[in-house]
Amino acid sequence: MNKAYDLIIVGGGPIGLACAIEAQKNKLSYLIVEKGTIVNSIFNYPLYMTFFSTAERLEIGEIPFNCLTPKPGRQDALEYYRNIHRYFNFNIHLFERVNSVVKTESELFIITSDKATYSAKNVVIATGFYDIPIEMNVEGEKLSKVRHYYKEAHEYAFQKVLIVGANNSSVDAALECWRKGADVTMVIRKNEINNRVKYWAKPDIENRIAEGSIKAYFESNICKILENKVSISSPEGEITIENDFVLALTGYKPDLSFLERMGVELNTDDKRAPKYDPETMETNVKGLFLAGVVCGGMETHKWFIENSRIHAKMIVDKITS
Repeated sequence: MNKAYDLIIVGGGPIGLACAIEAQKNKLSYLIVEKGTIVNSIFNYPLYMTFFSTAERLEIGEIPFNCLTPKPGRQDALEYYRNIHRYFNFNIHLFERVNSVVKTESELFIITSDKATYSAKNVVIATGFYDIPIEMNVEGEKLSKVRHYYKEAHEYAFQKVLIVGANNSSVDAALECWRKGADVTMVIRKNEINNRVKYWAKPDIENRIAEGSIKAYFESNICKILENKVSISSPEGEITIENDFVLALTGYKPDLSFLERMGVELNTDDKRAPKYDPETMETNVKGLFLAGVVCGGMETHKWFIENSRIHAKMIVDKITS
C-alpha cells in the first residue's frame, strides 16, 4: 500500500469529478475510484434522454458546456464530461468497485476495492443512486420480461408493453415506445402524472392518454406478472391484460447499507437521509464526506448536478482549513 492520499473520492460522476477539480486546485493528492466508466450513471441513461436543465447548469470546473440545442441530451453530456477529463487529466481508476471504507485508530481510512487497497486522510462518497432499483415486490418480478432500466424503444416495437410509474423516466419510455409502434399501457399509483415531469413531456403524455393512444390505469398497482399477461389492482377491481414486457421504472435508491458499514448514521424516518454537517458535508465520521444525490437518502429528487456542484468546494475548504 502506497503513501496515504489526502483524499479518495468514491464515484466518478459529475460531482465526484467536481471534487477532484477542487482537490487539484488546492494541490491535494487524490484518487477517484469508479466502479464503471466515467460518469457511469449518465452513460446508463436512455439513449435519447434530454436533461431538464440547460447546459450551463451542468458545468463543472468553470469549463463551458457548449450545446447547440436549448437542452442538452445524454450524448452531449458524455462528450462534455469526457472533455473535462481530457482537460484536467484526473487521477482516476475506472471499472474498480470499492468494497469497504474503514477508519483506523491512526485516523487514516483504509479503502479496499476489488483490485487494490489504498489509504487516505479523507474520503468523499459521491456514489449517486442509480444502482439499486426500487422493487415492486410482486409475484413474477424476476421474470426476464421485467426490466428496471430502459435504454431505447426499438426492442419494444410492436409489442404489448406495460410501464409502471408516472415520473420522467416512465413518461419518456411510454412516449418513445408508443411512437415506435408499441401497444403501451401505464400503471400509475397516484391519480395523475407527476408534477415533476418535464414541462414539454407532461402535456404530451396527458394528451396521448386522453385520446386513448396510450392506456393508463390511475390509482392502480401491479399485483401479479405472468409470462404473457399481467394482473392489475385498480379502483374497478382486478384487471388482467395481455403483455409482452413490463418496464418497472419505479425509481432507484442509494446503497445506504454501504454508508452504514462505514459508520455513517442515518435518520430513522422513511427518507433515511444520512447525517452530515450542511456547512461542510462531513458526516458523523470525521474525515468522511458526502457529495451529490447520495446526501438525500431515499429522497432522490432533492439533490441534482445543478444544486450539488457546490458540495465539492465546501468539502475541500473543510479539508484545507
